[in-house]
Amino acid sequence: MSKYILSIDQGTTSSRAILFTEKGLVFAVAQAEFQQHFPQDGWVEHNPNDIWESVVDVCKRVLKDNDVSASQIIAIGVTNQRETTLVWDRKTGQTLYNAIVWQDRRTAGYCESITTEQTSELINSRTGLLLDPYFSATKIKWILDNVEGAREQANKGELAFGTVDSFILWHLTQGEVHRTDATNASRTMIFNIHTQEWDEELLSLFDIPHSMLPEVMDSSCEFGICAPDILGAPIPILGVAGDQQAALFGQACFKEGMAKSTYGTGCFLMLNTGDKALKSKNKLLTTVAYRLNGKPTYAIEGSIFMAGATIQWIRDGLKLIECASETESIVEGMPFDHGVMLVPAFTGLGAPYWDPNARGAILGLTRDSGIKEIVTAGLQSVCYQTKDLQKAMENDGLRPTKLRVDGGMVANNWVLSFLSNILGAEVDRPQIIETTALGVAYLAGLQAGVYSSIEELADMWHCDRKFEPNMPAEQRNELYNQWLAAIKKVQS
Repeated sequence: MSKYILSIDQGTTSSRAILFTEKGLVFAVAQAEFQQHFPQDGWVEHNPNDIWESVVDVCKRVLKDNDVSASQIIAIGVTNQRETTLVWDRKTGQTLYNAIVWQDRRTAGYCESITTEQTSELINSRTGLLLDPYFSATKIKWILDNVEGAREQANKGELAFGTVDSFILWHLTQGEVHRTDATNASRTMIFNIHTQEWDEELLSLFDIPHSMLPEVMDSSCEFGICAPDILGAPIPILGVAGDQQAALFGQACFKEGMAKSTYGTGCFLMLNTGDKALKSKNKLLTTVAYRLNGKPTYAIEGSIFMAGATIQWIRDGLKLIECASETESIVEGMPFDHGVMLVPAFTGLGAPYWDPNARGAILGLTRDSGIKEIVTAGLQSVCYQTKDLQKAMENDGLRPTKLRVDGGMVANNWVLSFLSNILGAEVDRPQIIETTALGVAYLAGLQAGVYSSIEELADMWHCDRKFEPNMPAEQRNELYNQWLAAIKKVQS
């Protein structure tokens, strides 16, 4: 009887369950989208029940539809949208408020109010992050300060905080386990990435009780047991990582200097810096790439808030397309320089600008502009933002000259061709583009003994197609300068 690793990939707009064979091949996938809530300008929330119910739904469905029993599952791995913040009652498991999503900017004013050179340096030196609403700390504080009775409950030790991985672990184990892994902890703005511990000074700064926090584990270890009545048998949970770190692991970027870029809801370019937590001078983030056997491997990361979400907006907001897969045929034959720029700063700008108050714009429209130009500009905006990150890394002395890419958007050959051209770098698409889910399957498989080492995993990575630049440098620079001019117009 065949055995599988089950990856739970809980993303920003959908939850997926993917069954991988022991050889790391995709056997089956189930997916469920869920509703996004935008209660005010710059606020983004999820209903926690939607998150949990969609996870259970896709797990049950992927097993049932493919005639696989829970006893055939070797292990579960969990990967998740990072920074998204939940607070729940330890006794009942009930959340006090909706999940506040990583894109949410409601705490921008608070961040500005405490911004001093000293505070910014404290946060950056301990966590590798910048003082920004993006991360979990100010979201936790907001819930404690704005939900009636929350602060009192927290001070009594009655509340638990978790990023989405912790929330899923809690429910999979029916409240037995309150844990996270080092990659997710490193995105909270209260975790010291050098000592690998929750930082008491930062907890005091944000007025967050230590009792709320999960235990921090290696990315590959025994997290707990999925209760038998959820999927039909007890299953060990052996791998957890935030989605971008999981993608780095799935792309086998195990050597210092290797880089990957993931194109999902947002876009995240991450470069392995080995056992050194390098400090960026260009507003990039230092983060834990993964932690194995108690030893952290670090990365430099640039975060873009709107990648696939831009195309989703063109589909759902403007209704210019019916599905994202149409975009490749729509833009086929379009010139790279068509005069229109779309800056998708719908929830502010991420790296390297970190401007929470910037807002989106479409620039350069004429009477000749139409659906093709706007769709093309939307796709190009993702590539231009990647160029921003490449430039920032270059200024830090870390310019990636070869990039492994993954995520839903990389099925589009036009996008990858333009990406290679605007970066002036080779872009490699792997045979398996589900690398986020694959990475956490690898982590679970390492702990289960399915894989012997990361060297074995590196040998399992195979390239589907290489994209190489053929655009003249002069044209590349001209296009990028147009983008920078557009960015200036939307900044606050």
